[in-house]
Amino acid sequence: YIMAEEKWFEGEVTRIVDATSNTKQFFFKLPHTNDFQFKPGQFITMDLPIHEKKNKRWRSYSVASHPNGTNEFELVISYVPDGLGTNYLWKNVEVGSKITMRGPLGVFTLPEVIDEDICFICTGTGIAPFRSMSKWLGAHPEVQCKNVYLLFGCRTQEDLLYPDEFLDLQHKMPNFTYVRCCSRENPETFKGHVG
Repeated sequence: YIMAEEKWFEGEVTRIVDATSNTKQFFFKLPHTNDFQFKPGQFITMDLPIHEKKNKRWRSYSVASHPNGTNEFELVISYVPDGLGTNYLWKNVEVGSKITMRGPLGVFTLPEVIDEDICFICTGTGIAPFRSMSKWLGAHPEVQCKNVYLLFGCRTQEDLLYPDEFLDLQHKMPNFTYVRCCSRENPETFKGHVG
């Protein structure tokens, strides 16, 4: 079991990618370690300089990448127009920026033994922990796993996050099924809401 890292450390932004019209992928490296160990599904808490009170500065985001033996990881974050955290990230953070953070934290992780089908249901950036879990399962074929279903809802196909990656994973993992569901248009699969 990976214990939560309670101490704060600095993460350095190495890349920022516009994923959709209102979502960015932030890539970080952690200079204090060569191997950032976490369980897929865990999250990172950032301490952003947006308020005098500590707990009003903290923002938590699920790690969207999977543990891969490096000191790098990815967060995928949606812009909230009146959100202090995302406004700071959008306007002040660039490649080379250093952000105070701690983690990994959280127990929303895969069970030790997966003896039933798994169904991931999410919308928007809620896909982050499930992407981490799915990619980890794809990278560890030795893990005995039954069927894995990912049902991802969004408004339009332009809002889909990582679609090519999940289609590729579906081709590589015979027990992995990726279902897209758009509420405002009819893609190749389903139209409607998930929940």
